[in-house]
Amino acid sequence: MKITLRTLALLLVILLSTASFAFAAGTAEKPAPSGYKVGVSKLLAHPALDAAEKGMMDYLATTGLKVTYDLQNANGDISTASSIAQKFKSDKVNVAVGIATPSAQALAQVFPITSSTPVVFSAVTDATEAGLVAANIAGVSDKNPVQEQIKLLVDLTGAKTIGNIYASGEANGVILMEMAKAACAELGVGFVSAAISNSSEVKMATQAIIDRVDAIYIATDNAVISALASVDDVTTKAGKPLMSADPSGIDGLNAMIAWGFDYYSIGLETGKVVEKLLKGEKAGSIGTVYITDPTKFELWFNLDTAMKLGYTIPQSLLDSAAVLIKDGKTIRQK
Repeated sequence: MKITLRTLALLLVILLSTASFAFAAGTAEKPAPSGYKVGVSKLLAHPALDAAEKGMMDYLATTGLKVTYDLQNANGDISTASSIAQKFKSDKVNVAVGIATPSAQALAQVFPITSSTPVVFSAVTDATEAGLVAANIAGVSDKNPVQEQIKLLVDLTGAKTIGNIYASGEANGVILMEMAKAACAELGVGFVSAAISNSSEVKMATQAIIDRVDAIYIATDNAVISALASVDDVTTKAGKPLMSADPSGIDGLNAMIAWGFDYYSIGLETGKVVEKLLKGEKAGSIGTVYITDPTKFELWFNLDTAMKLGYTIPQSLLDSAAVLIKDGKTIRQK
């Protein structure tokens, strides 16, 4: 077969085009004249996820990058999260951000590894289990020290059995439930869980187990945290201590203990990931960011609740707490 110079030139163009597409995976596209467009898909609105969103936007506002946002809320509905992902694809966003596991998973389905649009996850417990490890995906984990949290609850209350409510349809919720179960086994205490499929079932699930447990531990399970007031109502009426792994949602409630991430800090770290991608770094080289700085965690105690339930918080823990609630007032110490 005779190959002409024109044929060789055409083949070279095709090869270069293919190579450009392959190496573009996981990096942001060149910005339009108006700047970069970032699509943000949030599973639902509650204080932790809202704080993560705000932290990301506040950080990017300091970078000098010109960024516009398409902020979308799936209202806890997985099919809506998928529709949002399709919208971002049609709108050709430069970076697609998923706040919470289901939203990030929906984006990963729509923007596969061959896509030139990188996906950023935020507030995801286990990226590997959630299927969020790929060359075009990076993000920030909110994996909590579950065993240490439950140990604190057991040490303070002497609880022999811990209760937990979790969302069975959310990967994040199942992972955290299994971690709590393993922690209780390691500590030699009983564990009773109740599964829910949506936030409206949280109160009934708590009522179903409250008489079988000595205390309730709630992890950073989005569906449950969004209905934390329902759990709080049941535990308060039953005279049982409640611990939340999300401090952002307990202000105004009676939960005795909260210990977990400041989700605004999660958002700041997410903003750093987005900045790197917009500046040309590949998502695969960033991977999953874990926050280990203890200053990014907050410990809260409600002393009013502790007194009503007959528990005393050691002074050493009070000194290390970020927030104390006393006489109905929230006192920020750090």
